[in-house]
Amino acid sequence: MDTTTIAEVAPGTALTLKGDTPADAEGPCTPPGQGVTSPTSQLLPPIEELPKICLPRALRQTYIRKVGDMVNLLIPFQGKPNPRATWTRDGRALDARRVSVRNGERDSVLFIREAQRADSGRYQLSVQLGGLEAIATIDILVIEKPGPPQNIKLVDVWGFNATLEWTPPQDTGNTALLGYTVQKADTKSGLWFTVLEHYHCTRYTVSDLIIGNSYAFRVFAENLCGLSETAPVTSDLAHIQKAGTIYKIEEFAQRDFSEAPKFTQPLVDCTTVMGYDTQLFCCVRASPKPKITWLKNKMDIQGNPKYRALSHLGICSLEIRKPGPFDGGIYTCKAINALGEASVDCRVEIENLGNSVAGGCKSTPRQ
Repeated sequence: MDTTTIAEVAPGTALTLKGDTPADAEGPCTPPGQGVTSPTSQLLPPIEELPKICLPRALRQTYIRKVGDMVNLLIPFQGKPNPRATWTRDGRALDARRVSVRNGERDSVLFIREAQRADSGRYQLSVQLGGLEAIATIDILVIEKPGPPQNIKLVDVWGFNATLEWTPPQDTGNTALLGYTVQKADTKSGLWFTVLEHYHCTRYTVSDLIIGNSYAFRVFAENLCGLSETAPVTSDLAHIQKAGTIYKIEEFAQRDFSEAPKFTQPLVDCTTVMGYDTQLFCCVRASPKPKITWLKNKMDIQGNPKYRALSHLGICSLEIRKPGPFDGGIYTCKAINALGEASVDCRVEIENLGNSVAGGCKSTPRQ
């Protein structure tokens, strides 16, 4: 008995041997009276090359296309004499209105002009030669962008934070979701900024919001095709309130600057020449402001046109205009306020032609 060696099968394909039934093994029955045909006419052509499908590496995993994309698969195969190639989808024949197939001697082409999600499924290419069959399986997945998340709502707002909740979209785009993208916008600018991407839960707390602003939020769903076309926006705004601050003013005892008059610079005795204006100066400190009174020989000289008294910022002055022989004597400056009084004295002498007059008395000239 002759034996046949089967060559190595390409990855992703299966090679099966279709066995003959017992009836086929016995051969057809010849009616009596008829001649017997030659045995060689009943034999199949010899198989020079076993059927084999060379499945491209990219098709050994799920083949993903977007809705509207073209699907054009060229699958090479081997076999001699020429094998017969057939396509099926999920075990059923293809819909000729959606899918076109072209079979050649060494390859087969599966073509879909505009793929739709309904074209997703498991496609099988079968290459048959005699009793042998090679099978290759290709999984095609047609996807699109997901729908928007549902039921987004603002759960809580506290401090600088806001918590959101939502539910997954009704339509995931025929593939698994990669996550959610959360965005925020303040009512002043109206600009949207991304807070988080590729987030897989349906509850999130947005932090670091600016005090005094109001925020709206929206959430996108994302899959391999990208973000959802639309995103629901929270119906309520998150108002970040200013915390109430109570300012407590420290109580302190106000310093009492009140004091009785006190002369810090006294009057100085002086000698002047008759006919030349003379000024007397002294300094006083007091609070409240004191009343300044000038005396000559204990007589009040306020209102006398011969004298001009001034007081500014505690500096007291008395001007004696063109003093005469009788203007000498004891001059007193007195300061009085509610807390007390103080006074200072000085002696003024007037000189004239070698004679000295003090206190209205004639005196001898100085030696």
